Amino acid sequence: MKIELHCHTNISDCPLSIDEVLELALAQGVSHLAITNHDTTKGLAEAVEKGKRYGIEVIPGIEMSGFDFEKGRRVHILGYFIEPGHEGIESFCEPLVKNRHLASEEMVERLIAAGYKITWERCKEIAHGGTGVYKQHIMHALIEAGYTDSIYGPLYKKLFNRGQNGEKPGIAFIPMEYMDAKTAVQVILLAGGVPVLAHPGQYGNFEMVPDLVEAGLQGIEVWHPLHDEKHEEQAKQLARKYGLIMTGGSDFHGEYGEKPVLIGSKSPGMETFEALLARTRKNESI
Repeated sequence: MKIELHCHTNISDCPLSIDEVLELALAQGVSHLAITNHDTTKGLAEAVEKGKRYGIEVIPGIEMSGFDFEKGRRVHILGYFIEPGHEGIESFCEPLVKNRHLASEEMVERLIAAGYKITWERCKEIAHGGTGVYKQHIMHALIEAGYTDSIYGPLYKKLFNRGQNGEKPGIAFIPMEYMDAKTAVQVILLAGGVPVLAHPGQYGNFEMVPDLVEAGLQGIEVWHPLHDEKHEEQAKQLARKYGLIMTGGSDFHGEYGEKPVLIGSKSPGMETFEALLARTRKNESI
């Protein structure tokens, strides 16, 4: 038995449907699967019901896009056992989802102006069924058009580079406005969920943990494909210091992932699921 606590579907930035993800999870012996699409609860109720047919307990989740304004860094907050369609989640996330889609349209317009033979209509077709077009969908269209053979690589960096460390921003880079990461933690709590800091090693978020704990953070993602041993140890130390639940997941995005991973490959064990469930019950009694 395995638990998978970080998994995406075609509702955000993975090309696979809920059923396709569940089939892969079943093949890998996953018994508990958290669906954590970006900034939306769309499809969660459906996923829970479909999971029953596969003999998999689907944990309704989310990955919220936050920001550390002091350090100027992105911060992702995972939420587990949230209420699908919760008003607080929707009111905070809907503007971000809309703006992301509009930004993607502008990205495509810039690429077309630069001579790339792709269309906005095709990008929307690739993203059909989701909340909007992501950079991965644009890269998919560029692959189809023969400009590259991978999502992540030299072309992705050329087009979408953020311009950090003295580098010039990519021609299609458009900055996004995110909510304060502490607000994301509080919104997840309001939705009845357990907030967990996602892949802090990837974005360099370890220093923000004390502030996030003060806001109500209850867990930290220790095991992640982009974490090395140093990142894992830092996360473990902070978990012990602040009494945080240690979680892990593959951050599965199918072919759109930064690294090839199997669902359930970073399973933290059933004790983590039980700790999350216990925390949910504790939150309900507060």
